[in-house]
Amino acid sequence: MFNKLALLLVIIGAINWGAIGIFGIDLVATIFGGQDALLSRVIYTLVGLSGIWCISFLFGKHDTDVM
Repeated sequence: MFNKLALLLVIIGAINWGAIGIFGIDLVATIFGGQDALLSRVIYTLVGLSGIWCISFLFGKHDTDVM
């Protein structure tokens, strides 16, 4: 369950970065009140921590755990 949540947050982060790169729009900031808003910062932090967690997918035996 934790792996799926981490993967979901990484996907949200990837979509957000894609929107920034293609359209120049930070979706998280737009939805949650700007980059300095507490909720936006919490989401950015969770996405970052999830990205660090997902590094373990490269080296561990998580292939069957993720899906």
